[in-house]
Amino acid sequence: MTEYSPINRPSNPNNDENFHEEYPNICNTLRQCPGKCCSEKALKSRLPILEWLPKYSTSTFFCDIVAGISVGLTVIPQGIAYGIVAGLPPQYGLYSSFMGCFVYTIFGSCKDVSIGPTAIMSLMIYPFVANYSLDFAILANFLCGCVILILGALNLGFLIQFISSPTIIAFTAAASIIIGSSQVKPLLGIKSGSGSEFVQVWKNVFTHLHEIRYTDALFGLFSLVLLLLMKKPKCFSRWPLLSKYLSLSRNAIVVIIGIITAYVFYLNGQEPFRLTGDIKKGLPDIVIPPFSTELIGKHYNFLEMVEVYGLSLITIPLVSILEIIAISKAFSKGKVVDATQQMVALGLCNIASCFFQSVPVTGSFTRTAVNHNSGVKTTFGGVITGIIVLLALGLLTGTFYFIPKTTLAAVVIAAMISMIETHEILEIYRTKRMDIIPFIVTFGISLWLGLEFGIVAGVLANMILILYMTSRPRIDYETVQINHMNVLVVNFDQSLNYLSAEYFKTSVERKVITEFSNVQHVFINGMSINYTVDVTVVKNLVALVEDLKVCNKNVYFWNWRKDAFHLVIRYKRGLYDLFKFGSSLDDILMQIIKQSEEQRQHNEEQQQLADVTTDS
Repeated sequence: MTEYSPINRPSNPNNDENFHEEYPNICNTLRQCPGKCCSEKALKSRLPILEWLPKYSTSTFFCDIVAGISVGLTVIPQGIAYGIVAGLPPQYGLYSSFMGCFVYTIFGSCKDVSIGPTAIMSLMIYPFVANYSLDFAILANFLCGCVILILGALNLGFLIQFISSPTIIAFTAAASIIIGSSQVKPLLGIKSGSGSEFVQVWKNVFTHLHEIRYTDALFGLFSLVLLLLMKKPKCFSRWPLLSKYLSLSRNAIVVIIGIITAYVFYLNGQEPFRLTGDIKKGLPDIVIPPFSTELIGKHYNFLEMVEVYGLSLITIPLVSILEIIAISKAFSKGKVVDATQQMVALGLCNIASCFFQSVPVTGSFTRTAVNHNSGVKTTFGGVITGIIVLLALGLLTGTFYFIPKTTLAAVVIAAMISMIETHEILEIYRTKRMDIIPFIVTFGISLWLGLEFGIVAGVLANMILILYMTSRPRIDYETVQINHMNVLVVNFDQSLNYLSAEYFKTSVERKVITEFSNVQHVFINGMSINYTVDVTVVKNLVALVEDLKVCNKNVYFWNWRKDAFHLVIRYKRGLYDLFKFGSSLDDILMQIIKQSEEQRQHNEEQQQLADVTTDS
């Protein structure tokens, strides 16, 4: 049998000091906090600009300019499209595209991340715009920023770990399908029908098929095919640099083609496509977030507006955090992602943006990929992107009038196609099929009831699976023959807690009585035990010892860890002699036999002495 190192076992089981519970030194931790929070390292971690700004060079500046312009050319058509997805006038997508870039330059810790409106955020904010008003979208941005900032300030970034990879993949896939589906109507030129839910969207499409404008449909499909082809243009493989920048600027190229085509028809007195129309010129007004509003003669105060958001007040910040953390990890190139700092930065981006009539913003995977592939060196690239957006708002809004809506729909659909990670879905199925359950739950409920319910259902499904697996530890039974005696060793693959306590006790008891009736000594190997042991576990262990004792079977706890050992003894001192440590199983059994023999002889002597006393 395997040899184990003995722990420092107290010799006196009746001394409480030997088995006291150890607590963390909170006072010492609090004393260290001021020094840690005010150190140079802490300051640089909270203001990452202090890390790279002193080392900034001309070559770095040039790389950031190239990347910033590339992202700017991508964010303009996407911003307009996502503004429409949110049910807002197109300019609000651009209003959401610049302030976050400026703030993230100072507080962001991942150089590649591009902050701005995303399709998922736009879709999640759409019901409040459609059913209420713009004020609800702007206030949602402010509240979203506050929630994220508070979570970051309290170092609660670990909460994201409660959302598993299958849940995130399913949520992203469902969101992509819903958003892509919502753009089928503008892609085909259909004007009638409303709603953002998956089922409602397709019901509207099939109900109004007779309204299809074939010029819109053909040009939209042409734009979509062109976008997908330019994503990885093989025809320019001889000129890799041209191929790279053609791919990076594909959204801008397709939109420019759409503008030119629509303008040529306009000069000839024709309008074959539904156009974006007037976009308000100039920069947005600086406003305070609306903490109350009027809607169709009804006044909503702040609490009533918050009540309208319901579950979205949790899910929108949660999804926003998920997006930026996932993107940061994807482009970190082996560096550790500071989730807390990313949350602080994102919270400040949303709070600052809401004063410029922005909808909730987060990291964009598409634009971050463009940023990365363009060779960005620092977060200063976001400043260039923000300036490009401001220039577009000031100078190009008249040009945006001629963007065909079908082209913008193609831009959104192409972006959504790239977000559906089919290879990861297959990997989940191939690696662990049990993980398909939270995937299916998240995906199905997101499509049927909405994204907010989908992600909550996915988390709950995951937790139920984890709780079930935790409550059913795998128990292995090994019989060993020592000195012609059959000994049973019980091993298990995880620690015990209140979830698994009853199952463990019942399983071991049933197994010993029915299949190992010839065994007298049962050793429960505690090498997997840790601090999760609780009172429920101890009660069930005591019951196991007593139940098997009735069947003339002795239970021993072999090589249990210090914390678990002390907890059991604090509950019942009488179990002290049942804990065995350090020696091989052969030696332990010989020691038990020797002690039993000595105890038997002692009992016989006591009985003889009692008999003599009685006779006399």
